[in-house]
Amino acid sequence: MTFICEEVINLPKGVIIADHPQDLVSFREPNCAAAVWERQLMPEFQSWLNDIPSQNLPEGRLILRVEDVPDAIVQLCEIAGTKASPQRDLLVNDIAALTELFASLVGSKYIRVRLDKITDNACSKFHKDAITARLVCTYRGTGTQYGTLEDSKEPLKIHTAPTGAPILFRGKLWPEKPDSDLCHRSPPIDGTGETRLVLVIDPVANPDKET
Repeated sequence: MTFICEEVINLPKGVIIADHPQDLVSFREPNCAAAVWERQLMPEFQSWLNDIPSQNLPEGRLILRVEDVPDAIVQLCEIAGTKASPQRDLLVNDIAALTELFASLVGSKYIRVRLDKITDNACSKFHKDAITARLVCTYRGTGTQYGTLEDSKEPLKIHTAPTGAPILFRGKLWPEKPDSDLCHRSPPIDGTGETRLVLVIDPVANPDKET
């Protein structure tokens, strides 16, 4: 794992780069604002994702136990018409693995899984979520953008997570204080013809109170 100093490659303060998934445990360390697992998806798998017709990309929002994620993602694929294949199995297994990893890091038995198919400027303003923590992984299209907000409406330097690279953000409800100034947004893509497929995972403390 490499701790990147802003002076070295100008990354925002508090952003940790992980070479391996087990290194993401540093997300729990003090003064960590975000952690990026800089992985690349297999070229054949990425090509398969990029070639899926937009109407057949799986999407949905679910609150469920971690162990129920694989079956739920298969159902979303069936609903969308994402054809069964070894590549679809890889997608399902990868989402399940990221969910298990994230849940173990934040200590949550229930999670909210969101698969979003995005073609516009959804959430294009820099913000911090009103949650404890969030994992975002862009499987297709431009990755999530992040930077440090000071006195400006946008960061002076905007960073983009690589496609396929999971990034963990601390939200406003993270117990450690003071809060980091690190914010993030969905990249503005309106008018480009791009279709993004984004996975978002949040912890759920009490599923009975969630909608």
